Amino acid sequence: MSQFTFIIGAGISGIGAAILSNKLGHRVLVSEYGSIKKEYSKELQSLNIDFEENGHSLNLLIKADLVIKSPGIPDTAKPIQIAMQNNIPVISEVEFAAMHTNSTLIAITGTNGKTTTTQLCYHILKNAGKSVQMVGNIGKSFAK
Repeated sequence: MSQFTFIIGAGISGIGAAILSNKLGHRVLVSEYGSIKKEYSKELQSLNIDFEENGHSLNLLIKADLVIKSPGIPDTAKPIQIAMQNNIPVISEVEFAAMHTNSTLIAITGTNGKTTTTQLCYHILKNAGKSVQMVGNIGKSFAK
């Protein structure tokens, strides 16, 4: 039986994680507390990825092998707490993507200046002839 990945949040990160999970052969459920943007639901449907909106199916969450959460979801959110209480690993989309790449990564963290620093690194590496991408807070999903 394939791994069951429960993804909490259907924004850029959640959709990217769903696409990568699906590509890896996982059973996937994308779960959004609110409504999902039409463009994202169409993309999920085109890939036959299951999704739900306007609430989380906690009875399915506890059957997951892995929970991937979008960055805006706090660890105090009920689905995250339930996953942790049931010893289900909870990771971010960035961590999930990093587990499935052979690329060299430059991770930029901090409170201020991440976008500027990322753009500067990208510019330097691109002008040096390197094949580079900017992902994460810059607006693209790393997993996608």
